[in-house]
Amino acid sequence: MAERGHLSPPTKHLCCRPGYGSGCRPGQRVASTGLSSGALCAGSSAAAAAAAAAAAAAAAAAAAAAAAAALGLLPLGKTQSPDSLLDIAARKVAEKWPFQRVEERFERIPEPVQRRIVYWSFPRSEREICMYSSFNTGAEDPAITLGGATAGTAPGGGADTAAAENRLPFRRGIALLDGGFVDNVLQVGFHLSGTVMEPAVQSEPETVCSVAISFDRCKITSVTCSCGNKDIFYCAHVVALSLYRIRKPDQVKLHLPISETLFQMNRDQLQKFVQYLITAHHTEVLPTAQKLADEILSQNSEINQVHGAPDPTAGASIDDENCWHLDEEQVQEQVKLFLSHGGYQGSGKQLNLLFSKVREMLKMRDSNGARMLMLITEQFMADPRLSHWRQQGNAMTDKYRQLWDELGALWMCIVLNPHCKLEQKASWLKQLKKWNSVDVCPWEDGNHGNELSNLTNALPQGANANQEHVPTACARVDALRSHGYPREALRLAIAIVNTLRRQQQKQLEMFQAQKKELLHKGVTSVTNLEGWVGHPLDPISTLFSSLMEACRVDDESFHGFSDFMENVGQCKSLEYQHLPAHKFLEGESYLTLAVEVALIGLGQQRIMPDGLYAQEKVCRNEEQLISKLQEIELDDTLVKIFRKQAAFLLEAGPYSGLGEVIHRESVPMHTFAKYLFTSLLHHDAELAYKTALRAMRLLVLESTAPSGDMSHPHHIASVVPNRYPHWFTLSHIESQQCELASTMLTAAKGDVRRLETVLESIQKNIHSSSHIFKLAQDAFKIATLMGSLPDITLLKVSLELGLQVMRMTLSTLNWRRREMVRWLVTCAAEIGAYALDSIMQNWFTLFTPAEATSIVATTVISNSTIVRLHLDCHQQEKLASSARTLALQCAMKDPQNCALSALTLCEKDHIAFETAYQIVLDAATTSMSYSQLFTIARYMEHHGYPMRAYKLATLAITHLNLSYNQDTHPAINDVLWACALSHSLGKNELAAVIPLVVKSVKCATVLSDILRRCTLTTPGMVGLHGRRNSGKIMSLDKAPLRQLLDATIGAYINTTHSRLTHISPRHYSEFIEFLSKARETFLMAHDGHIQFTQFIDNLKQIYKGKKKLMMLVRERFG
Repeated sequence: MAERGHLSPPTKHLCCRPGYGSGCRPGQRVASTGLSSGALCAGSSAAAAAAAAAAAAAAAAAAAAAAAAALGLLPLGKTQSPDSLLDIAARKVAEKWPFQRVEERFERIPEPVQRRIVYWSFPRSEREICMYSSFNTGAEDPAITLGGATAGTAPGGGADTAAAENRLPFRRGIALLDGGFVDNVLQVGFHLSGTVMEPAVQSEPETVCSVAISFDRCKITSVTCSCGNKDIFYCAHVVALSLYRIRKPDQVKLHLPISETLFQMNRDQLQKFVQYLITAHHTEVLPTAQKLADEILSQNSEINQVHGAPDPTAGASIDDENCWHLDEEQVQEQVKLFLSHGGYQGSGKQLNLLFSKVREMLKMRDSNGARMLMLITEQFMADPRLSHWRQQGNAMTDKYRQLWDELGALWMCIVLNPHCKLEQKASWLKQLKKWNSVDVCPWEDGNHGNELSNLTNALPQGANANQEHVPTACARVDALRSHGYPREALRLAIAIVNTLRRQQQKQLEMFQAQKKELLHKGVTSVTNLEGWVGHPLDPISTLFSSLMEACRVDDESFHGFSDFMENVGQCKSLEYQHLPAHKFLEGESYLTLAVEVALIGLGQQRIMPDGLYAQEKVCRNEEQLISKLQEIELDDTLVKIFRKQAAFLLEAGPYSGLGEVIHRESVPMHTFAKYLFTSLLHHDAELAYKTALRAMRLLVLESTAPSGDMSHPHHIASVVPNRYPHWFTLSHIESQQCELASTMLTAAKGDVRRLETVLESIQKNIHSSSHIFKLAQDAFKIATLMGSLPDITLLKVSLELGLQVMRMTLSTLNWRRREMVRWLVTCAAEIGAYALDSIMQNWFTLFTPAEATSIVATTVISNSTIVRLHLDCHQQEKLASSARTLALQCAMKDPQNCALSALTLCEKDHIAFETAYQIVLDAATTSMSYSQLFTIARYMEHHGYPMRAYKLATLAITHLNLSYNQDTHPAINDVLWACALSHSLGKNELAAVIPLVVKSVKCATVLSDILRRCTLTTPGMVGLHGRRNSGKIMSLDKAPLRQLLDATIGAYINTTHSRLTHISPRHYSEFIEFLSKARETFLMAHDGHIQFTQFIDNLKQIYKGKKKLMMLVRERFG
């Protein structure tokens, strides 16, 4: 808003004084009348009237004091002066009337009356000053809490909170005022000015700020401060000056509007005044003064066409809007800045604080609330991310959607203001439709029918609580609370609760009438497309909060209960009482009504809405509401409410989320049922288990069959059948289902019947292997708690769940599978040997062959298991026999992965071991790799079966193929080991294996290594049965080594040519070393020197183009 005095304001009219004619508008001098001496225009009669009024006021004061003393209200001799009639009248006029109307209404106004009107026109409450200079601190009375002796302490405690609040303009303003830094305070008419000194700090010197404030009808209409503050809120200097005027009004020098003072001057005084004014401020005002003088002296100038002159101190005109000063530009800039941060750097919190400020203004019935919300909405609509998301086809972030939700809720409060004028509603409707028509305007994400397709459809239609759409009726409750009508809000909230209870009863009767038919079908199309929990208008939370606020306030102080939500953050613990609602409903308390409506809303059958955000909101709001309920300590009265609602929900059929037959896509009740279960368990265990077991179902995963007969849709709603829904929150829902089951398992410990029932429910309703496994682990932990004997029944439940997980994941990939198998063996071991024997005998339905042999059987027959279970010899042998049988079965089914484990498990039984070995041999030629065969061969050698090891090694070599460049192949060590084994067994074995090696291995370095090892010792030095062979070393000129030598030389030749094809200079030195190794092998033959020389000569001839390389070859090899 433009500050008066800086821009050309409209004419502010003066009160009538001598020198004004009846034909002139107030504030216009009559040209022919001379200046008077400045005496009051009231005349003798007016003076007499004023004197009489004063006398009457004094007499009334004396009479009131005497009466008060007689009644004992005041001590004898003490008097309390009431306000004078003048002050009472002036105060009321100052609150309601613009000063121009006062001037027009009365022909003459005495100066004392003017002074009192001017005096009372300044704001008197610090609450409004606080509202416009800080975010809501949560204090019940900011004027007291923030301005009192404890101003340095934050309401919530904590040094950080106190420091943050001390930086708020309101707090800093109080500090400046208390420090005596406000000076030169002057009130001229409706204008207050002064200076505020800002003390020096470490980095900045002391500064003096000039502050000017205009006001009208107890509202500050404009502020200016030389500090240059750019913020939504008033600066601390404005706060300090305002509070000085409120707290110390008698110390403020008060003058009538400046036009009144000018009116009392003669021509010489006026000229002197103007000239002194120009002299004092000639650099600032001289150009303006000369311009005005020129215009006044010009007969045809615009300024001479208007009677009178403006006065920025003379109060408001009739046409001026009466509202507190709000810097619209700063509001827009701040919101734009917060939105540009995208929810980071605390911007989401800041925007929520702005929303809270709007609600605070609405509760104060301040018109700036709607004005500020309009500015915020315009910036939201102008957010460039909206068009970007629309173009990219991306959804808004959750934080951003929550801000839009609050924006919509605030507009609902605005348009549902019960005392809003029709023209204002029409204006808002027009604006909302305009915003709604913009392409980027986001839509609600969920099933809300035609009730909330956009914001404009939420405007009131005049229906009452018995007929109106429930969320809209609840929005009216929120609007009444927001606009400061707590009694009316409470009355409407109770009416809505009664309506919901009657609707419950009606639905129960409807179901009873068709129960037999519905139970026979087993399916239904009846559903509520619109759920109350998770709805954009949040109806159930609104009712709950309204009623809970009333629980904390007695009837006498009921007017203040709407501050409850502001203070809830400061409460360490909440204590709610059964305050009777007898003024609205006999025999009920606000607390029981609040709890009951929360249970009704949570238990409502509703279809899962479309869209990720809408589904997440359903879960989030449900958890928030339950969290609020958990703060309430249940007594006998509330337990009766719980029993009543639980019983109804179980019997209400398709109208209840816990009904026996409900729509397939209904929102699951797991989270709600868990709360009901824990609340009812110690009061009515049977009802608690019945409720929780009913809620365990997850129908959407049961089948994709049609949801009933759609030819006769019900009056509530019906949905398209056979449509698999997109449940984005399914993983969360399944985890809540798991939590419910775990809660029941924990409670049922020691109760065999209940445990069996819960187990059956889990096996029927839970479809996720990971969640069943978690339940199995939970049951195991509960059954084996330290300090108590194991609960065998619960252990069996745990094992049964584990077995179900094994069956579910047997044919699917699961990264936790090995963990699950190991845990199952541990669980079975805790139960006993018979459980271990059972899982081994049924291994093929639970485990893969590799799992059964490498994990299950190995663990079962381990020493640690034997010691842990204190098994006798008979029990050990029984388990070992089952393990051997399992091993052989697994080896037959999967020899590649189970052969070695089978041999290991069968070591102590000769027949079983031979059977396992035969299985290996049968599979060796077809289904086993060389690495598996080498591993088993080494195992055989280690256990004293060298010939079997040799046989398996030769089979492995036949499966191998090592090319010339694979000198780092992992099988090289196995090949060397196989050749060493053959060499140790004797010449015949070595002669048999070398042709296989030559055929399978083409790598020159590997062949040369084998050749060198074979020439170091005599074959079969330690042969079979410990007999020593002849001590002759095998000749390289005879088989089998001659064949190996030729193959090695040939491999070196082929490898050399292969390397030279693509060799680069950086590999030259490496190549020369390779030729050196080749020469060593060549020289092992009797004519090796000649062969190598010929080989080198051929290289020089063939690769003579590689001059540098051939030069290196000549240097080394000649």
